[in-house]
Amino acid sequence: MNSQPTIIRVLALAAASMAAAASASADDAIVKTDAYVWKGDTIIQGEYRAWAPSDMQIVSTYHAQPGYYMGIESEWNRANDLTPYPALTTSNRLHRAIYNMGLDEMVNAVEPDTTLRTGKAWGGVWTRDVSYSIILSMAYLQPEASKISLMKKVNANGRIIQDTGSGGAWPVSSDRMIWAVAAYEIFKVTGDRDWLAYIYPVIKNSLFDDLKVVAADNGLVQGETSFIDWREQSYPRWMQTADIYQSQALGTSVVHAQAWKVLAEIASLLGHKDVARLALDNHTTIASAVNRELWMPDKGYYAMYNYGRNFPIINPRAETLGESLAIIYDIADKSRARSITENNPTTPFGVAIFFPQIADMPPYHNNSLWPWVAAYWAIANAKVGNETGVMEAIGSIFRPAALFATNKENFVLDNGDIATQLNSSNMLWCLAGNIAVTHKILFGIHFSVDGLEFKPFVPEALADTRTLSNFTYRNAVLDITVSGYGDRIKSFKLNGKEHKPFIPADIKGHNKIEIVMADNAIEPMKVNHMANVKAPLTPITWIADGTLHWNPIEYINHYIVLRDGQRIAKTYTTTFDIDVPGEYQVIGVNDDSTESFASEPRSTVPAIIVEMPGESTSFVSKEIVYEPVAPIAGYHGNGFIEIDHASAPVELDVEVPADGLYSVSLIYSNGNGSVNTENKCAVRTLVVDGNDAGAIVMPQRGEGKWSDWGRSSVLRVPLTAGRHKLAIAFRNENENMNLGTNHAIVDRMEVVRIK
Repeated sequence: MNSQPTIIRVLALAAASMAAAASASADDAIVKTDAYVWKGDTIIQGEYRAWAPSDMQIVSTYHAQPGYYMGIESEWNRANDLTPYPALTTSNRLHRAIYNMGLDEMVNAVEPDTTLRTGKAWGGVWTRDVSYSIILSMAYLQPEASKISLMKKVNANGRIIQDTGSGGAWPVSSDRMIWAVAAYEIFKVTGDRDWLAYIYPVIKNSLFDDLKVVAADNGLVQGETSFIDWREQSYPRWMQTADIYQSQALGTSVVHAQAWKVLAEIASLLGHKDVARLALDNHTTIASAVNRELWMPDKGYYAMYNYGRNFPIINPRAETLGESLAIIYDIADKSRARSITENNPTTPFGVAIFFPQIADMPPYHNNSLWPWVAAYWAIANAKVGNETGVMEAIGSIFRPAALFATNKENFVLDNGDIATQLNSSNMLWCLAGNIAVTHKILFGIHFSVDGLEFKPFVPEALADTRTLSNFTYRNAVLDITVSGYGDRIKSFKLNGKEHKPFIPADIKGHNKIEIVMADNAIEPMKVNHMANVKAPLTPITWIADGTLHWNPIEYINHYIVLRDGQRIAKTYTTTFDIDVPGEYQVIGVNDDSTESFASEPRSTVPAIIVEMPGESTSFVSKEIVYEPVAPIAGYHGNGFIEIDHASAPVELDVEVPADGLYSVSLIYSNGNGSVNTENKCAVRTLVVDGNDAGAIVMPQRGEGKWSDWGRSSVLRVPLTAGRHKLAIAFRNENENMNLGTNHAIVDRMEVVRIK
């Protein structure tokens, strides 16, 4: 608790700050939205103030949630020596203090073993957290800790580790390949050829496994939306983890596209031309699929993901990290990149993780803003040239940093508060984003294999003379000054002489860089300002007596009925007579045309049931983790089969009545771990007439829940009329993150003709 003298001092400082703010006119605002204003050295949000008494202190009067269980800070004071790091000089004291707080908390994040701690409340190294942080700024500020952290995320098989979660981690979540992008960023910073040789096989082996397990038949990548890994926070409740694996997300697909591009560049540098060509082809395949399958011309941005079972449909939400990465990594062309920055909804507190929100979910990924995502959004807007977008993105990072006197993880989109489901101070990726917006936007520092390229983007509201002193780059120390504003460089000098805005990698010693901007008016672009929106609840459907039924949803204007993924009817009732066999879903639409998720697919097409050979009702595998506390129940036929590493392929004969496209799935149980932790997802390859057709995934369904039967992921395969030999086999690429347990029990196979 704060002592009474501290409270008195804070109140006195608050009074001084309020007086200063009151004396300033509205025109002095650096950033102003309907929620807050950044004016001079103060952030003002309603009754609350945050300001910087000095470069090394931030004080806040914010107290809306004093009892929040994850803590709230009212003051930051420098605790560490910052002299080894680049020092910022600028006329705005609040900017200097927020920047210094980022450096100070970065030092806190370096553990005794020289790894990067995820957050004050989260110990250890997490693959996606550390990778996104490295890309933002840790690669050059903490290169050794970044290397060691990434090395901690390589398993004994030389593959990138997907952290636990969502039914067994990989492949339900499949964004581990952001590791590759981060690892290559370290090489661009350091030029370390030994590091390049180390990361090459790790990236190559991981990508080639993923090519066989998570590559979708339409060119996209299967698996959970990158970093948004809390199931019902971003997917409809009916979706099981097997369904989430089968979804095809924008962010995860873009990550994979960039990872293949990274592999192509590394392979070229190391002389592996065949790998480079194949990697570039795979990059192109995914990039083309993103633009073909996910672009929504009516909205002007990409869809968040495809989802469903036999007939995927798009989730038309905007997803800010995916949209940002599509711009940064050139998946979106210039026209689409501009459209994204102008159309992605921006609320008064900033851009949401996704938009619109899920009405019956508390804030975390849902109904939330994360500052590190806002940093990627700011960088994307700067690349496009959207000045207003950049300013509001920076404001959405600086507002919470100042008001909460730390780099918190996420904020409620409705009111800007920290009372989300989980939150932590000193968050690595948020402090990394805080620092990155200064270095990568206002100073325009970009790393390449051959050197440093400078592309400052300075909005007129931030016109100033800024200096970044003691910026270390390989064997050189740089003092960089940027003066003026605009998106064009008028003059670039290296050590007093005119020079192109590029510094070669072999530069040595202490060097002075002077950049004068052209003070040009940046072409105006719009921002899609919107109030926060909650989507309708998801209908629950069932079929009875040839009629599709669903529950009425409050505040619904009408419903849309889908058959086999296509919209076939609009209705104001809660029933629909089925006259054509197929897979049916329902979407609710409210008065402002916001749509709910589609309901769980309900099919009227009968399945061909294939019993497993040699069924039993007892366990024999040594891989079982949680023994059943009661006899297994609920299976079809005489029992089930057990599959693990030692199992021979399960061979099956299937006869289909006609040529067509068929979906194949397994009814299975996996009680080796909970749904939200552990890493024991069972993965197998379906073999059709001697040819590998793709992966079938059986995620965990709960500790010891062996009578909890579910459907595996669905694999679509073409079959001709007649008898076929199918097999469920274990391949090397099926090895999961656990390495020891890859085990499930299978009740039956279901084969359905879908086309």
